Amino acid sequence: MKENIKIALLGIIALTLVIDTFIMDHDSSNESTGKTSSNIVASPTPTNSIMPEKVITPPTPNRPTTSINFAESSHSFGEIMQDSKNTFVFKFTNTGNEPLVIENASGSCGCTVPTYPKEPIAPGETGEIEVVYSPGKQQGEQNKTVSITANTEPNVTTLNISATVKTP
Repeated sequence: MKENIKIALLGIIALTLVIDTFIMDHDSSNESTGKTSSNIVASPTPTNSIMPEKVITPPTPNRPTTSINFAESSHSFGEIMQDSKNTFVFKFTNTGNEPLVIENASGSCGCTVPTYPKEPIAPGETGEIEVVYSPGKQQGEQNKTVSITANTEPNVTTLNISATVKTP
């Protein structure tokens, strides 16, 4: 019985390798034609498999780049209490010659939530990114980041916040 299971598993692994090879060859041929593949194959191997996974990254829109300048790229809240809500507004200017399009802003954890403008910022104009830091039950020195993805070079700008969280 154990021998049958081993043989079946070896067959599944071999089939997976053949399918993965076909998909990789198929994707490579599509790259030369500019077509994308929409074939999705669920791998029967466990998630902790040693086989490498193919990572698909979404294409980045081809936008002209511009530049961004923040008045401050870091802020310290100083000493704050647990379960408090702390807000800081990072102000920036589009210092380039093209409209600034912020595609995303994300905090390094769920306790750090940024809000950013969804509309393009014209060259020379200013904007704001509001960051709300709610430490919950965190304690002591805390350092968090907010990653801003935009049509800048480099395309990710990092803002930093810090605080010393005290218990009541």
